Amino acid sequence: TMAQRRISGGKLFITVVYLVAMCRAVPVNDLLDRASQRSDKMHSLSTLLTQEMDSHFPPYGRMQMPRPADCHTSALQTPNDKEQALQVSESDLMSLARSLLQAWVDPLAVLSTSAITLPHPSKSSISSKIQELQEHSKSLADGLDILSGKMGPSAQAISFLPYTGGTDLGQDRVTILNKFNFLLSCLRRDSHKIDSFLKVLRCRAAKLQPELC
Repeated sequence: TMAQRRISGGKLFITVVYLVAMCRAVPVNDLLDRASQRSDKMHSLSTLLTQEMDSHFPPYGRMQMPRPADCHTSALQTPNDKEQALQVSESDLMSLARSLLQAWVDPLAVLSTSAITLPHPSKSSISSKIQELQEHSKSLADGLDILSGKMGPSAQAISFLPYTGGTDLGQDRVTILNKFNFLLSCLRRDSHKIDSFLKVLRCRAAKLQPELC
């Protein structure tokens, strides 16, 4: 009945609100630990994917690969290494990590769709890893939304980095593999940045000395 649906809907809403409240009640250190574990998994998966692609990637394809400067996120000014990251404020590091994550929503969807028909003997394994990456990315983004809310307005700011590469990776085998591999190399680079920024944030939250980070 309508009344039962209302009660059921009300219970679901209360459950969701309760879970969000519980999550918001978790100490920042614990949330950062969880986020860092997710980002570490994302970077590991992107590294495994790159290695899997390289196992069956024509050498001449590498010569045609675009440069890292052509990655759609390259316009975002980020620290180049841990030493530089340690000089950046917590809220700015959070904003950078969230901006990079948001920038990969569309390209990850393109990789996921393209992997199904990828001209590569390991396409099934590659496809499942990309789906796993999407899940970790979504979960991490949700967690960082909560964390940024605890850190103030500047941590909640996101730089918009549109992906303009389109959904079609090409018609011939070499072009498809080339574009797919290039996107993966950009993802690996950015997942490493996200992981590094979150590890620095976790380190600061634990009040460790910079040399221990």
